[in-house]
Amino acid sequence: MAPESDRPILIFDGVCELCNASVDFIMKWEKRPDLLFTANQNPPGRALLEKFGEDPDAVSTVYLVQNGKLYKRSSAALRIASLLRFPWFLAYGFIIIPPFIRDFFYKIIANNRYRWFGQKETCRIPTPEEIARFLLE
Repeated sequence: MAPESDRPILIFDGVCELCNASVDFIMKWEKRPDLLFTANQNPPGRALLEKFGEDPDAVSTVYLVQNGKLYKRSSAALRIASLLRFPWFLAYGFIIIPPFIRDFFYKIIANNRYRWFGQKETCRIPTPEEIARFLLE
């Protein structure tokens, strides 16, 4: 069963070094610590992806569940940027660029993320300070 939350939920690739670094960056720069996190490899992430008709085994993007909707690729990344402090929230302005153009560049990075940034053996383990922000089971 997919977790229900009024808070936005970021679904990321738990073994991707770029994705994990992005989670660290987001936690550092958030306006308010509202965002919840889960890896697509964890049961809550898998359940959310299935709920929205996405294949949890074929994930090559970041997802954001916000206000009952699922956003992916550049749309998710830019919505996440809107939750960050200055100057990072300014990146949300790129939302005016049509998604097919934004996603073209997004896919280049996503398809090469393991080669360029590396891959972990296992999913990220949150620190005790972070644990309340992660959906694990």
